[in-house]
Amino acid sequence: MLQASARALYYLGAFGGCAAIAVCTVYFASSAAQTGKQSQSQAGTVSNSSNASPIYGVTIPPGYRDWKVIAVNHLVTDKIDQLRAQLGNEIAIKAFKEGTVPFPDGTIIAALHWTHVASEDNNKALAGAFPGAKSFVIGSDVNVQFMLKDSKKYAATGGWGFADFKNGKPGDKALHEACFPCHEPAKAHDFVFARYAPTP
Repeated sequence: MLQASARALYYLGAFGGCAAIAVCTVYFASSAAQTGKQSQSQAGTVSNSSNASPIYGVTIPPGYRDWKVIAVNHLVTDKIDQLRAQLGNEIAIKAFKEGTVPFPDGTIIAALHWTHVASEDNNKALAGAFPGAKSFVIGSDVNVQFMLKDSKKYAATGGWGFADFKNGKPGDKALHEACFPCHEPAKAHDFVFARYAPTP
């Protein structure tokens, strides 16, 4: 009788241990999956981390340097002389190609800014064929900016969330307070200055 009871307790204990392991495995797998989903859904969207832009909470979207080119431009003011490139995620590129305005939710536009410098190497190479030619190339990086379309979350700013980063760190609140007012002149084009560059 005692042997039977001891045997029953042994099997019960073994069964309970297996059940506990199974429950823990499911819990940790579920937690890992949830964390993966959260990381994926927060990429380039809203976050409270110190790596997010003030006011808007926009983070740097992973892989944005592999996005397609919308356009390039050269901006000159009394304080700025920059080469600039605008890139877009798939939603943005589709909207630009189709002329969709307002832009759909999920659109993300990246604006990369650099100084420029004269290229002595290029000037020497071009001197024979193009006398007097002046070639300029990218100098140092200035910053990268993002516009993220979420018409509900950012209703107060035309449906757009903004972010400005230098060396991976977001600018301060005052800088981000200037983002939407800067884009208001482009209201007719859903607050976006960039136009899709034609294919040569």
